[in-house]
Amino acid sequence: MTLAVFFGCTFIAFGPAFSLFLFTIARDPLRIIILIAGAFFWLVSLLLSSLIWFIAVKASDPRDEPLQKGLLIFGVMFSVLLQEAFRFLYYKLLRKAIEGLVALSEDGCSPISIQQMAYVAGVGFGLMSGAFSMINLLADALGPGTVGIHGDSQLYFLTSAFMTMVLIFLHTFWGILFFHGCENRRWWEIVAVVVMHLAVSGSTFCNPLYVGSLVPSYVLMAIAAVWAYMLSGGSVQNLRRFLLCAQSGASPQPAS
Repeated sequence: MTLAVFFGCTFIAFGPAFSLFLFTIARDPLRIIILIAGAFFWLVSLLLSSLIWFIAVKASDPRDEPLQKGLLIFGVMFSVLLQEAFRFLYYKLLRKAIEGLVALSEDGCSPISIQQMAYVAGVGFGLMSGAFSMINLLADALGPGTVGIHGDSQLYFLTSAFMTMVLIFLHTFWGILFFHGCENRRWWEIVAVVVMHLAVSGSTFCNPLYVGSLVPSYVLMAIAAVWAYMLSGGSVQNLRRFLLCAQSGASPQPAS
């Protein structure tokens, strides 16, 4: 049973992201470099926020439960703000990289657009975030032990996997929105990304009432997905044409 839980949660949490990587990133070495660099930037932001939270906890009274809870909330909110600050730094770095690629290019064009960079960077942020969110849980899922044996929720691993999946997708969409806001100086888009990130992270304090965290997160993911799709040049007409082409391509052709 533990092995089934392990593989099931792994495929739920990372299966869609692995598909995105396999079909849209893996064949391009430049995109792989951007993805790894994005994951590194997220990792550095986590390291700094963890260091600050650790110092704050050590400097406080561990017997003061309200204070410790307040420090936990502060740590989560500060970590979100630091992640978005590093997303901005990564945007500035990629903007400089595009200028260098254009200077080295024979035709004066960059081999990758800022929109593509935003997508790949978002996937990098999401994969590293998902890995740190889920890796310890997956190790525990292998056993020994039984989830919920002491009356706790038996859906803990399953809901954690779905939460990890939505966070990976959200980071991908947030990357597109954030970079678009920076590129066009639409600062309210950047603020919207930060607010959504704070809302999703704050909703996890509703656990173990998992409906209070999963439902708002998936609603925000749907909103961010539609928004990112429209900013990337998508439209209802394009979506309709794609669906019609897919349907016509799947229909059997008459024999001549």
